[in-house]
Amino acid sequence: MTGILDGIKVVELASWTFVPAAGAVLADWGADVIKVEDTKAGDPGRALVVGGLRRDKARADADFMLEIGNRGKRSIGLDLKSEKGHEYLAKLLADADVFLTNWLPAPLERANLTFEQVKAINPNIIVARGSGQGSRGPDRNRGGFDSASFMARGGVAYALSPDDAEYPLGQGPAFGDLPSGMTLAGGVIGALYHREKTGEATTVDVSLLAQAMWTMAPDILASDFFGVDRIPVPPVGSSVNPVTHKYRTLDDRWIQLVFLQPDKFWANFCHRVGLSELAEDPRFVPSANLIANTNEAAALLRDHFLTRDLEHWTKVLADEPGVWSALASPQEVLVDPQASSNGYLIENKDDNGVDYRVVAPPVQYGNVTPEPSRAPEHGQHTEEILLELGLSWGDIAEAKDSGSVL
Repeated sequence: MTGILDGIKVVELASWTFVPAAGAVLADWGADVIKVEDTKAGDPGRALVVGGLRRDKARADADFMLEIGNRGKRSIGLDLKSEKGHEYLAKLLADADVFLTNWLPAPLERANLTFEQVKAINPNIIVARGSGQGSRGPDRNRGGFDSASFMARGGVAYALSPDDAEYPLGQGPAFGDLPSGMTLAGGVIGALYHREKTGEATTVDVSLLAQAMWTMAPDILASDFFGVDRIPVPPVGSSVNPVTHKYRTLDDRWIQLVFLQPDKFWANFCHRVGLSELAEDPRFVPSANLIANTNEAAALLRDHFLTRDLEHWTKVLADEPGVWSALASPQEVLVDPQASSNGYLIENKDDNGVDYRVVAPPVQYGNVTPEPSRAPEHGQHTEEILLELGLSWGDIAEAKDSGSVL
């Protein structure tokens, strides 16, 4: 049931990862997503190199970042500064259901693509906008990336950086972009439902700042309710509750315990891991005593977990009813049987038949994983899309010669 959006046409005028990721999700759900790129270099994300990891050095012939945000789309190259290029974009918008963009208000005004102008082309189109700081206010025309608008301005880095850290918490690529893209895709679904129910086509807005604030809502509300900078946290390496804590194993791996109801799990856990003498120890029972003596309990658990490796503890804790998990590396997540059982990875092939995997969007319909799909090459579908718009081969050749299309 991945094709819940079969018959929905999305015109995407967006770059980098945040908003294109929303388009990739909509494509995975069955929408025909047409990615409009300029005729020069296309989406600047095509030239992005993350951590020195270049496409020509990869095991598969694919750009891993581009695949995340652009799989399943068709690409057309248009020079929107030319009369013909703008005319062809208007033709695309005329029968589209969604206009998806990360262009800021001022550039949209210069390109004659404001909400009112797009609605004049197609009264039934939904305009979905992703931005750094939102579509209103003094910074509406200020650009944004997730490391600035999400991590920095949204309070994420501040709240998650230890007090004694010499440098604020960093992030991996697209850390704020991908959840924001998912949120924007969900907003589009809501707008499509609203249009179906009422006939009204509306706008959808998601910003990296808004996504960060939603993510950090507990800390932001605590700052309002209690006048604190953030929710108090214990020093690094300690915990208010010793069974909601990370413990190192003999082979330098880590186990995260999350027993939010210590009285429910403490005794059986102690027996299970070989610390039966602590199961009824009055220093740690009931949970009020455990919390009062958290440093002592944590020290005992820390020393105990250090005696054996992760494989041992994984077997010991296999039937533990309390929540726990080993800290997994991305390579381990890639082969996690739970991920494969639930279809969280899409099996793909490059043009040479080399297998590779892409992470599926987290929302599933009917327990079905989206079909394999690739990110398009720059302007790969220009002719195909122009023919669908009713242009002849002669028209296309003339437009190419003039530089209006790629």
